[in-house]
Amino acid sequence: MFKKLLIIAACSLSLAACKKDPDNVSLRGAYSSGEFPKNINDLLGVLGAGYAQWRAEHLAGFNLMTKVQACSEHAADLAYGGDLSWTELAANELSVSNTYANGLWAQLYVGVKTMNAFLDRADFYEQKYMVASEQQMVNYMRGEAYFLRAWYYFNLECFFGEAYVGANGANDDKLGVPIYTSIPTNVAETQQPRKKAREVWNFIIEDLKKSAELLKGAQWTGTMRGRATEWSAKALLGKAYVFTQDWPNAKTTLLDVIQNSGKSLMPFSKYKEAFNDKPENEFNEESLFEINIDRTPANYGIFADFPPNKNLTSSQGLLWSPSCLGDDGIEGGPNNNLGYCNQFVHDKNLRRFGFDLPIYNLVENPAYVPPTNTLTNQKYILDPAYRAASEAMRTNKTVDPRLYVCALQPWVDNVKNNDIVKPVGKCVGIGGGIQQYFHGWSFKKFTTMDNNLWAKSNAADGANYYLLRLADIFLLYAEACINSGEAETGREYINKVHRRAYGVANYNAPSPYDYATLTSATMANDPNLANNPLRYERYAELFAEGHWWFDVCRWRIGKAEATYYGIYLPAGAPIPWSDDRSYAFPIPSDEINTNTNIGNQNGGY
Repeated sequence: MFKKLLIIAACSLSLAACKKDPDNVSLRGAYSSGEFPKNINDLLGVLGAGYAQWRAEHLAGFNLMTKVQACSEHAADLAYGGDLSWTELAANELSVSNTYANGLWAQLYVGVKTMNAFLDRADFYEQKYMVASEQQMVNYMRGEAYFLRAWYYFNLECFFGEAYVGANGANDDKLGVPIYTSIPTNVAETQQPRKKAREVWNFIIEDLKKSAELLKGAQWTGTMRGRATEWSAKALLGKAYVFTQDWPNAKTTLLDVIQNSGKSLMPFSKYKEAFNDKPENEFNEESLFEINIDRTPANYGIFADFPPNKNLTSSQGLLWSPSCLGDDGIEGGPNNNLGYCNQFVHDKNLRRFGFDLPIYNLVENPAYVPPTNTLTNQKYILDPAYRAASEAMRTNKTVDPRLYVCALQPWVDNVKNNDIVKPVGKCVGIGGGIQQYFHGWSFKKFTTMDNNLWAKSNAADGANYYLLRLADIFLLYAEACINSGEAETGREYINKVHRRAYGVANYNAPSPYDYATLTSATMANDPNLANNPLRYERYAELFAEGHWWFDVCRWRIGKAEATYYGIYLPAGAPIPWSDDRSYAFPIPSDEINTNTNIGNQNGGY
C-alpha cells in the first residue's frame, strides 16, 4: 500500500525545483488546499512525496552517491571525460554553475518543501476531516515528516554550510543555509537569507527531537517497513550531535539507540550480500533507515516518465556498473559491460584496504587451442601466480574482507551477462592509452551483477540504499566516547564493527583481530588512516555509502586526502585542493541570481 501511495505522490505533487515561483512552491496545480486531503490515505500520499523525493535525479536516483559523493571523496576515479561538472567534482574544484551542486541544492529543497506541505495538510486534515481514532496515525506521520525535513536539511548544511560548528561555540557564526519552515505564499517569502550555522543545526536537532517523540510506539510491517521510526530519528539526532561535537548528548542519544532499538549487527555472511538486491536482506536487523528501491522496468530507469521516479527505482547503477570480459574472452571484447562503466574504484583505495599487489599482467595460456578466442579458450589469462596470491589474500584475510564487499577484482571475481558467467574485466571506460597504468576494479556495492542493467530491467536498480545502520551508530558512539575521555569504551565499539568484518560470530567478545589501542596499525598505509582505527573503520565499513565526504570535511583532512589520492581522472593532474574553498560546495548561481537576500557566497568562489 505504501509503495502505491509513493507512486501516486510522485505523480501528483509538483517536483519543480524553483523556489521562487509561488505556484510551484505551494503545489497549487496538484490539489486544492481548501479540500485536500479528505481521508487518511490522501494524507499518506502527501507524506509519501518526501520519501519519493530522495530518489530524484540529483539525489539517490542518479547523481548523488555516484557522481557527487564518490567523486568528491575519491572512492571513484572517473573514466568519462565528457562532463565538465562531473570532472569538477573529481577535482574538488567546483564552479558556482556546477550542474550537480545546483541540482543537489534544488532537489534537497524540494524535499524540504514537500514536508512543509505535508505539515500544513496534516493540520488542515486534523481540523476538518480527521476522526478521533486517526489521531495517533496522524501524529506518527508528523513524526516522519519532521525526520525527513531534518534529513534534507542535514544534507544541505553538510554540503553547503560554510563550516561545521564545534564545541564551545566554534564556527557558530559561520554561514549556513536558508531555513523554510512553511510554504511561501508570495515571492517575498521565498527570499530567505542564509542562517548562521548554529541556527541550522539547532533547527535540525529540534526537528529530530519532535520526530522521535511523535514516533514513539510506531512499528511498521509488510509494505510499510520503509517508513521512519523513533530509532531512525534518534540515530540521525545522535549523528547531528557528533557532527556538532556535542559529546554528552551524542553519547546519551546513541547509547539509547544501541541499547533499546532492538537492532544488532548482521553476521558477515549476510553483510557481504546485503548491498546487492537480495530482498531477503532488506530492512534487516542492522538497518535503521533505508530507501526502498524496486526494480520496476521502465523505458530508461528513473528517466522513463515525467516527472522522474514515479516507478520507485533509481538508476545510479548505470554509472558505476561492473565491466567484464567480452564474449570472446578478451578485455574490451563484445558485450563487455553491465552498464555505462563511467567510474571505477580509485586504485589508492585498494591499498587502503590492504591490497598491495602491483597491477596485474596477462600471460599466454598454455592450454589455448588456436585459432579462436572464447571464454573457455583464451589465448591470454591472468598470471597464475598473481591469481594465487590474490586468492591467498582473501583466504588468509591479509586484506580487509570488506574490500570484496565493495569491489570486484578483474579476472578473479565473476559477473553474469546475458546468462553467461564471465570474469570481471578492467573498467572498459578507461582510455586505451592509459589502461595499463590502472588496476581498474569495478564497484560492487549497490550494483547489478547478474546481467547488463539495460537487459535486466531497462536501467532500473534493485538494491535498497542504507542511510542509517547500526555499524555507523557504533562508530559515532565510539567517537563520542573517545572525545569524552572514555577511550576504552570507544575502542570496544570500534572493535565490534571490526570483528564483524572478519567474520567473528560474537562481535561482543574479544578476538584476535582486535585493535589493542586507538593508535594501532590499520590496513591503510597513509598518514590519515594508518594508525587511526576510528577513522579507518568509518572509511572501510561505510565505503561508497555516502558518508566519507562528510567525515573528511568535518575532520578537515581534505588536503591530506588529496595528497594521498594524488591525481584525478580524466585530467591526469594533481587534485587542486584548497582549504579555503574545497570543504564547502558553492551556493549555486541559480540561487544567487534569484534570491536577493541570500547574502555572501562561500569562501573561495
